Amino acid sequence: MMYSIVVFPSSKVQEVANSYRKRYDPAYALVPPYIRLKEGFELDESKLQELVSHLEQVASSTDSFTASFHRFSSFHPTNNVIYMAVQNKEPFNELHQKIVNQCVNEKETYAFVPHLTIGRDLSDDELRDVTGQLSMAKLDLTSEIDRFHLIYQLEDGIWSVYQTFLLKK
Repeated sequence: MMYSIVVFPSSKVQEVANSYRKRYDPAYALVPPYIRLKEGFELDESKLQELVSHLEQVASSTDSFTASFHRFSSFHPTNNVIYMAVQNKEPFNELHQKIVNQCVNEKETYAFVPHLTIGRDLSDDELRDVTGQLSMAKLDLTSEIDRFHLIYQLEDGIWSVYQTFLLKK
């Protein structure tokens, strides 16, 4: 089965993200706005409990923190993805490292960059147009990050939460 590990930001941040995602993200209906901590990976069900135990340990040893979203950006030319950039990346980097260091330590397609995708699979022209518009937009949002989620993909492509892990207060 396909799994991923993500953070869902506050409803206010999700609301802003969704105002763009419904136009620019074909995955809009499949998963709420998220910050990916570990990209999608296949996992045999026999190893699921080991993963859950590891994630519980990671959560209990990690303090909650505040994420600040301060601008829109793009991964162009590597990828035609537009995202809300995270200003304080370090807590996400630390959480990502703790997660991938043990039982989910497979090579990732891209380097880890904490972000919240608002558009993907755009043509080059559309990407230039949208990023040009968004470069003038002001973004100043915060979200308390006090949990992360192990999610899995259903047969219809929709992602669902398998388990939620609470960070230390």
